[in-house]
Amino acid sequence: MAETIFDKIIRREIPADIVYEDDLSLAFRDINPQAPVHLLIIPKKPIATINDIATDDRELVGHLFYVARTLAADMGFAEEGYRVVMNCNEQAGQTVFHIHLHLLAGKPLGWPPYTERMKQG
Repeated sequence: MAETIFDKIIRREIPADIVYEDDLSLAFRDINPQAPVHLLIIPKKPIATINDIATDDRELVGHLFYVARTLAADMGFAEEGYRVVMNCNEQAGQTVFHIHLHLLAGKPLGWPPYTERMKQG
């Protein structure tokens, strides 16, 4: 797997606004937020896409969702609501090929997402 910007963030080679870290994962604020709260939750283990998740990674992926719910509760928006998204490959909007959850909150989030982009083609 090719090195990504997330690998550099994990190693602290480039700055990030880190809000959570444990032995398995790291969470930080997105530099191009799509909501008032937009966090990225990444595993420290490099896994390129959802398609690359192995049987042995099941607990790790579940841990990412546990971190999302913990952050939502700790940051005070769990009851109001939030969205957790993971994109897989370019046509789904994945731009960094290291799996990551987007945790979005702080405003009403419509459905379907990206309506304008879908209308354009």
